[in-house]
This record gives sequence, structure tokens and C-alpha cells, in this order.
Amino acid sequence: MSSVAETVAALEAGELVVLPTDTVYGLACLPDRENSVRALSVLKGRAPEQPIALVAGTVEALLELVPELGAAPVVRGPFTLVLPNPARRLRWLTGSRPETIGVRLPGVEGAAAELLDAIGVVAATSANLHGGVDPARVGDVPVEIVNAVAAVLDGGELHGSPSTVVDLTGPEPRVLREGAVSAEEALARIGRVRAE
Repeated sequence: MSSVAETVAALEAGELVVLPTDTVYGLACLPDRENSVRALSVLKGRAPEQPIALVAGTVEALLELVPELGAAPVVRGPFTLVLPNPARRLRWLTGSRPETIGVRLPGVEGAAAELLDAIGVVAATSANLHGGVDPARVGDVPVEIVNAVAAVLDGGELHGSPSTVVDLTGPEPRVLREGAVSAEEALARIGRVRAE
């Protein structure tokens, strides 16, 4: 297993890594490295038109990459929020909808929090082969992925259900995938943030 410092160094070198989130283990790279993002999709076996989310430690780190998100309600926790991306930034992450972008602010602690504090933002998707089981433990990550990445950061056993995906680009929030929290809870949490 790798240390936080080794994982940060691998990311900064343009490599792929496996890291813990607040839901499942993620396959990650730096979001501004197009070649790294494309390599991530190839390794996972997913089509390039499928989007990959930004996962950040802070809203400020997200805004450095996508300043237009300033007015959006960003909720910390097991959510992926699909938000407007009017400048069509980071096209290699946005898949078939370049006018939108997925963002996450996971509620992490320990090694995962240290990593995000050090690196700011990663592009990440579940560390499984496309359509495979979402990994709750490092041992659940397919050996093909473990052998291909430059670092594996162990954060112990995780929740095991992926994030709940909510599209906030229309007039009303719409749940695209129910995951670690129910659609009802996700919409309630987002509604509270929007009202603040």
C-alpha cells in the first residue's frame, strides 16, 4: 500500500491511483491532464462519452478549475451533483454533455482527507471494471486495476454504495442514480442548501 505522499507524487506525475472516498474506492487522476483522464477510462473499460466527476476537498479548489460554479449549491457528502458548465471546461471529463460537469465534495477523513488537502481536486470514478461491483475495500479492487496504477491508498472498509447522482441543471433537481443515500434524502439535503 502507498502513503499519502506517494499517492500525491503519483498524481502530480500524471499517473493513475486508487484512493478511498466516503462511499467506495475510486480510480483517480488529476483532472487537468487529458491523457491521464483518457487512460483512466481505458483502464476501467468505459466509453469516453461517459462523464467523470471532479472530487474536491473544498469548494474553493473546485472554483479554481470551474469558476462558474460559484452560484451553485454544492453539498458535502455522498452526492455527485451535475452542474452547469457554461464555459465547457475540461471537455475530456464531461462526456456527451459538455455543457454540464459532475462534482463531489466527499465527507472524508484520515488519509483521504489528507490527500484532498494536498492535491485539491481529482477526477475520479469507482475503482472497478465497467459494470463491476463497487469496491468497499482495497481487496475488492480488480487486480487489473491494482497492477496498472502507480499508488493504492488504503482507507479501510468503506460504505460500499456509490454516490447518489443529482442533476441540478434543470428547473427542478432530478435524481439520476440512487446510491449511498435515498433519492428523497438527497433532494431534501439539496433543498436545504438551496434555501440558505
